Amino acid sequence: MPLMSGNQGEVARDGEQGGAWHTTMLVVMAVLGVLVLVALVLTLDGANRQRDNAVRLQSHSYEVMILARTLSGTISGSEASLGRYVISGDKLLGRRFYDEWRNAGQQINKLDEVTGDNPDQQKLTAALRAAYQTRGKELALIALSTNYHKNDQALARYYQARDSASLGEINALLDRIIAGERVVLDSRTGEAMHSVAQSNSVARVLGAFGVLIVIGAIILGWMTVRALGERAVANAEAEAERQRAEDLEVAVARATAELLDKEARLRQVQKMEAIGQLTGGIAHDFNNMLAVVLGGLELARRNVTDAVQATRHIDNATEGANRAAALTRRLLAFSREEALKLEPVEPGPLVAGMSDLLDRTLGDAIIVVSEDVGPGWRIRADRYQLENVILNLAVNARDAMDGRGQLTIRTAGTSLAAGAIGTCPEGDYVTIAVTDTGCGMTPEVLEHVFEPFFTTKPVGKGTGLGLSQIFAFVRQADGEISIDSAPGKGTTVTLYLPRHIGAAQDAAPQEARNAPVQSAALDILVVEDDPRVLAATMGALKELGHRPIACDDPLAAPGLLDGADGVDLIVSDVLMPQQTGPEMIAALAPGHGHIAVLFVTGYAGEAGGEAEFGGHFVLRKPFTISALERAIAEAMAAPRRAPPDSIAAE
Repeated sequence: MPLMSGNQGEVARDGEQGGAWHTTMLVVMAVLGVLVLVALVLTLDGANRQRDNAVRLQSHSYEVMILARTLSGTISGSEASLGRYVISGDKLLGRRFYDEWRNAGQQINKLDEVTGDNPDQQKLTAALRAAYQTRGKELALIALSTNYHKNDQALARYYQARDSASLGEINALLDRIIAGERVVLDSRTGEAMHSVAQSNSVARVLGAFGVLIVIGAIILGWMTVRALGERAVANAEAEAERQRAEDLEVAVARATAELLDKEARLRQVQKMEAIGQLTGGIAHDFNNMLAVVLGGLELARRNVTDAVQATRHIDNATEGANRAAALTRRLLAFSREEALKLEPVEPGPLVAGMSDLLDRTLGDAIIVVSEDVGPGWRIRADRYQLENVILNLAVNARDAMDGRGQLTIRTAGTSLAAGAIGTCPEGDYVTIAVTDTGCGMTPEVLEHVFEPFFTTKPVGKGTGLGLSQIFAFVRQADGEISIDSAPGKGTTVTLYLPRHIGAAQDAAPQEARNAPVQSAALDILVVEDDPRVLAATMGALKELGHRPIACDDPLAAPGLLDGADGVDLIVSDVLMPQQTGPEMIAALAPGHGHIAVLFVTGYAGEAGGEAEFGGHFVLRKPFTISALERAIAEAMAAPRRAPPDSIAAE
């Protein structure tokens, strides 16, 4: 083998070195290409993750803002339902208000849940919940006033509540929550855009490596097309879901309308059943009383020659008639058609006097025990309304005991420090505690027990208004109410009513009212459409020495007045077919304005209120001759216009 020269060896070594260098460069380029490809893939993958995360966070922010707007609409709808309830008095609107307001509370819970990752939003949500609870108390008081038929007061409170600080605070907090979420959304969007910009920079740097960048661009384009396709598919699916949601909403609205219609029919059926039961009970009591009246009168007729026996039988008939009149007054008081009569009442004797009523109402399986440990302590209240409160508590206790057990009604007196019981100021209070041995109540039920329309009884067994009306009665008397109950340990409901310091009413005024009233003979026009009542009233007036003029049609009264001379008094029924008594008096010519007026009625609610009587005296049916005599004297003593000089002067 020939030997290579030095130059040839150097060339060979250079070639080998060049081949090695090329190989090394190829390897380096291959490695760089792989690294670039890997870096590009990782960059795209990171960009996709950041995009998905940004989309998720944006969706979360939109959910918070939508939920806040929905909550605002729910609260507005609830208050609108309350306004319609205050104006119309429709219990269905009251139920709608209660349901929508409770739905708003659930939406606040949902808002608290979705903002759990943001401490600032959590603070705003907590403040929103507090403002919601404050607003709920204001609206509940308006609902209670409406349930108590104080519509003017409820309407005034409703308009006052429109400017309430709690409502403004709710709206301000919702706006702050939405604004805060928009700030978070803008921040998240900015971070996402910054990440995308960094990814684009890396992609541009990697594009300088040539074919690998082209391949990476192709891959990136393919991935982008795929992402756009996925987004298009997602949008189509979202549109389909929205359409399905709209269809579902229409179906729900239709089902709700059908349900409300069925509920209205069910309420009507329940109302008719309740009327039937009430009618049966009233008929039973009235038949018993009429049996006493008719039997006493018949026995008096048979023993008319025996004055002692006849008088005794007439007294029995009178007692039965008085019991029937008392029952009628009690029914009117229970239905709130009779005006409240505030007077000093001693609860102990009042409860003792209700023993027969409680025994008949609760049944023989309930043992009623009454305890009075505060004799002489009185409150100022309407007697019949207080009886209605005690009767409602007793009926609730009977239902809790399932018709069998012991009911204890304890009246006492106590002195309370300021704030010892609810919002009661310092002072003396009369307590009425009703204790049963029934099933008791859970803490969850106790939280809602005074809310209107809330009831644990099955359909047809209660309206959910009993305890709310009792609560309104106690608050109206500036008192408080407390409930001590636990499952399986019975329930004690205690009323705290301010003690009334004043002289007790004695029998002297009653005796004075029963004393005969001496008055001069009067010319009296009697307007009454019922011929039997007209004849009885005419006879009573003749017995008192007056000169009555009969009129069985209120439309004929002006003609009789024009044809008669010197009519001193008009005695008129209130409800008559052609024209009511107040309407007849209002339609009389000014020339008759000097004539005194006395209305006679058996139903206080028929004229809509005392204003409809024009300030004239009202005598309630049934009445005695002495009561009629006193009413005539009071009507004649009332101020009125002076008589005209002549009829022609009209």
